[in-house]
Amino acid sequence: MSLGFSSNGGNHSRRRFHGSNALSEINVTPFVDVVLVLLIIFMLTAHVMEFGIEVEVPKVRQVKDSARELPVVTMTKVGTLYLNEKEVNIHDLPAEVRRRFGSGQAVYLRADKATPWDPIAQVMSELGEAKIPVNVVTQPEDAADRKSR
Repeated sequence: MSLGFSSNGGNHSRRRFHGSNALSEINVTPFVDVVLVLLIIFMLTAHVMEFGIEVEVPKVRQVKDSARELPVVTMTKVGTLYLNEKEVNIHDLPAEVRRRFGSGQAVYLRADKATPWDPIAQVMSELGEAKIPVNVVTQPEDAADRKSR
């Protein structure tokens, strides 16, 4: 009596896979589901990443063009203060500028045109006392705005 093993499993094994195409196609349904979920997440979060802090700066006739990379202090309509997109307290502002960007660094002050003047003056005063130069950000007035006046 001899015992042996065959590589094809004998005739019984051949009959088992004879009528089916079990591995002939890849199931793409899970892949499509994952792609659709990622697309929905991207669509919901894309507008948040694109805009950041919305501030409409005042328009003026003459704007000095500057290409310097400086920290930006942003003030919203309601007076919320940000240093490069991170919220900061007005009293901590000079220390934060020095800590994050070094001493002797100037900043851009970008305030919404609907912001009352008093908070803007307070920010400029805090930075001035700390000997940090302030550059105010404005937007150039276009020809259509001049004609409407």
